[in-house]
Amino acid sequence: MKENIIQEKSFDFALLTIEIYKKMIALNEYVLSKQLLRSGTSIGANIEEAIADISKKDFTAKMSISSKEARETKYWLRLIDRSNIVQIDVSKPLTEIESIINFLTKIVKTSQDK
Repeated sequence: MKENIIQEKSFDFALLTIEIYKKMIALNEYVLSKQLLRSGTSIGANIEEAIADISKKDFTAKMSISSKEARETKYWLRLIDRSNIVQIDVSKPLTEIESIINFLTKIVKTSQDK
């Protein structure tokens, strides 16, 4: 089976998001942690749905949703980083989410051009 880079990157990112979520819960931060968990794991779930879609229109729509979720996740990570609500280093997830956003942007643009 051919490796799907964005599928793997989004899955690995979801695992990273879960780890951050657990650290935040341990520090009694429940609101931002839940927002991050929801959006950070949703990226890969929507990619999985896109891969299973039959039509190009459905594929593009699901990838667009993944892109929006990735951007929302970046927002939550930046907020966590700058608000100092918890002392967790989110530099690695911020780098990863930028890469995922770039991938998804290219995928959406390419699928719309065809």
